Order: sequence, then structure tokens, then C-alpha cells
Amino acid sequence: MNSIKILKILQEEDDFTEIPNHGMWIEDSSRIFAKEIRDNIFLLFVINNDLQQESVKAMIAKFDSMEKITLKEPKQIMFYLTLQKLEDLHYFEKYMNISQFH
Repeated sequence: MNSIKILKILQEEDDFTEIPNHGMWIEDSSRIFAKEIRDNIFLLFVINNDLQQESVKAMIAKFDSMEKITLKEPKQIMFYLTLQKLEDLHYFEKYMNISQFH
């Protein structure tokens, strides 16, 4: 998985916000990007660039607010996926400008 490429894409997306990771339920070494897609429902990308376990996880989850994302576990997880390849982002076409992947 090329987490550097996904990180670059998320940083270029205007409607994703990088959330400070307080390490409460997401690994300290991870970077978190979130976008509210409905009231209190968020699309999250959790990128862990640790050399021994580089991974990108995506989820659609319900939180009280964006500020609570790293402080409390989600109230509900509706979709969870560990991205294995860049093409896996097609699951999120509805919520992202992914024309840059093609």
C-alpha cells in the first residue's frame, strides 16, 4: 500500500481536515483525516506510516462531533476497510474527487 500517495491525495482534497491524534483509541503514530458526509457521520482515513506496519484504514463512522473523533471511540461504525491498493478508494467515489486516480 502506498500510504504516501494517499496522504498526498487527502492533503489536496479541500474538504478533508487533518485531526490532531490524541492517541485515545487510534495508534499514536497515525495521522487522521476526516470529512463530515452527513450530520455527525464522518469518512475517516487513518494512516500509519510506521515502517514496520504501514497501513491505511478507512471507515464511515458516527461521532458526537469532529472534535471528539480521537477522544472517544465512534458511536457506530457503518463501514470499515483496510486499503490494500490505491484502487480500493473506489468505494469512496461518492465522497471524494478521485478522478486523479485514473
